[in-house]
Amino acid sequence: MSKTPVWKSIALSLTSDIAEGRYNTGDQLPTEAQLAAQHGVNRHTVRRALSDMAEQGLVHPRRGAGVFVAARPTDYPIGKRVRYHKSISASGKIPGKKILSLTTRVADDSEAEALQLTPGDTVHVYDGLSLADGQPIGLFQSVFPAERLPDILDALSDTQSVTRALQRCGVEDYTRVSTRLTARAATPTQALHLHLTEGAPVLFSVGVNADTTGIPVEYGRTVFAGERVTLTMNED
Repeated sequence: MSKTPVWKSIALSLTSDIAEGRYNTGDQLPTEAQLAAQHGVNRHTVRRALSDMAEQGLVHPRRGAGVFVAARPTDYPIGKRVRYHKSISASGKIPGKKILSLTTRVADDSEAEALQLTPGDTVHVYDGLSLADGQPIGLFQSVFPAERLPDILDALSDTQSVTRALQRCGVEDYTRVSTRLTARAATPTQALHLHLTEGAPVLFSVGVNADTTGIPVEYGRTVFAGERVTLTMNED
């Protein structure tokens, strides 16, 4: 059976310490010598763990001074009424979105089922990056029924907000009706977009949003950078 490399275990332990508030943004981490003694390893192993965390944007080294916490993982709630910009702002960070593509195509089987469409129906697709303080935390794809929401792509291009775009298209409110989370390893493309190393841990979310009458309006897939995001479950 494969085992987690020691350096990765150290990186995960330190990431957990940051997520749980033991180290805050700007705090200095223990020295390489201290961490090596704590974990019973050599300094080279610790150096690799810190290097990996630096690549993820969690810490940054200062020549002659040590390694400092760059940012705590972003808390992101998963619930019935989650709104991205509001949630990220509540975590104390500046939310942002980057559009990668806006396209129209035929729905695949899972999309047609989730959106209650007939096979062969078309969908509008929004691919993009979710940002917190300018750092990518999620690579997402939102799929919308094209016949019901014909102008959604123009609205998304103007607003870069699903909530405002849906409102412009006549959907005043919506809630999450289902969410499925799985752990995966980042593919080369995902790693490139999220500034991760290939194979880094990511969380894959699949969700369906519906309007106040229960009709699905969005089918979403998101890959979250596992070391930058803490997903929390809310009932609201």
